[in-house]
Amino acid sequence: MAVAFDEMNGLGEAIRPAYQELSRWLKETPPDALEYRRQEAELLFRRIGITFAVYGDAEAQERLIPFDVIPRIMSAKEWALLERGLKQRVKALNMFLRDIYHGRDILRANIVPEDLIFQNPVFRPEMNGQDVPHDIYVHVAGIDIIRTDAENFIVLEDNARTPSGVSYMLENREIMMRLFPDLFARHRIAPVEKYPDELLSALRSVAPLSASAEPTVALMTPGVYNSAYYEHSFLADKLGIELVEGRDLIVKDDVVFMRTTEGLKRVDVIYRRLDDDFLDPLTFRPDSALGVPGLMSAYAAGNITLANAVGTGISDDKAIYSYMPDIVKFYLSEEPILKNVQTWRCREPKDLAYVLDNLDQLVVKEVHGSGGYGMLIGPAATKATIEAFRDKLKREPEGFIAQPTLALSTCPTCTTAGLAPRHVDLRPFVLTGSQRTTIVPGGLTRVALKEGSLVVNSSQGGGTKDTWILDE
Repeated sequence: MAVAFDEMNGLGEAIRPAYQELSRWLKETPPDALEYRRQEAELLFRRIGITFAVYGDAEAQERLIPFDVIPRIMSAKEWALLERGLKQRVKALNMFLRDIYHGRDILRANIVPEDLIFQNPVFRPEMNGQDVPHDIYVHVAGIDIIRTDAENFIVLEDNARTPSGVSYMLENREIMMRLFPDLFARHRIAPVEKYPDELLSALRSVAPLSASAEPTVALMTPGVYNSAYYEHSFLADKLGIELVEGRDLIVKDDVVFMRTTEGLKRVDVIYRRLDDDFLDPLTFRPDSALGVPGLMSAYAAGNITLANAVGTGISDDKAIYSYMPDIVKFYLSEEPILKNVQTWRCREPKDLAYVLDNLDQLVVKEVHGSGGYGMLIGPAATKATIEAFRDKLKREPEGFIAQPTLALSTCPTCTTAGLAPRHVDLRPFVLTGSQRTTIVPGGLTRVALKEGSLVVNSSQGGGTKDTWILDE
């Protein structure tokens, strides 16, 4: 694998401009002082109770996501490019979703194969011909970004269903400000604290036409057993809205109400953090105890906005991802600002043959996988793992895509042996309301804490960093 680009030291030539002040500060700070603050950060996270659950891990039902105290820094110029690219991509995603549930121009133009849409388990025929307020399907997108050099940002995947992680972005900043006021004073850093206000205003702006002037927004959670429950309660609190479960809601005459101590209160917008399958037992899984019977008929009647819309899972599909450059060109007649990772679609015989011949060099992912599960990293895998994966690919090629093993950029990170480079990615959060698209400067930087590891997912032992965009 190529030498990784380091965001502080480049390819070893000199400290990059955005990191010069941090580099000076690190030289002045004794290692034990840094270690002391690292422990203090961990204590704060424990006290606040920021945890996530790991499914199937009996040892650790609730884990702290490790936090690294060395910030990741980007210049205003780098951010401006990334922001333009993210807005372009999310606009194209929204147009694509509207099109596949309405006119299907992109299928008629033979840009995306029909079977990839219609035979896709996350395509929702219930949404065919159904309009959504302001044609916005993806109100909150989390787009995973990597870089391999100083010039380019590359999209690793699109999360358009229920992207999580924004609570860590907000908490990381708060803790950094408390523990490192001296380092903050030496930089001008764009604020992220506006995120809850921006999210609430985006959600209110897409309320149904029948809603009151002050639309009621609620956050719907699957409940305390969900791995992201901490984030659900954190966000409801920050937005000043009710946190509800399915059993707190009721549908009457196609209008959604929540039960309150003063009786029923109409709800106009639901920021839902559960998957389509569980939303309404009358439409989707009849055994879902998490949903609201009749919710989809209220949705069809135009009396409730669901954010994100039903049926957005199709744009999280990693085979659809491989068509994104064409999707951007088709709807916007523009070249994509953000590149895609080269992707082999195992559903295509030619690509499959190449992948089977080169399994030891590629990363192979499930098209519907998430959280870093069900993935093969060829260069790090044993022969037996590779052979088991080969059988899986031959049995069900359409379930997988493959990509080259990229040298993700690295950032300096605290380790037991002192500062060392570790691989990172970035998940910025893109908010789309009826009037505008906003992105708070930064996002969630995830870091692979094991030396040499490329897996940044928190479920696989990754950690997080605060992301500083310099306000130049």
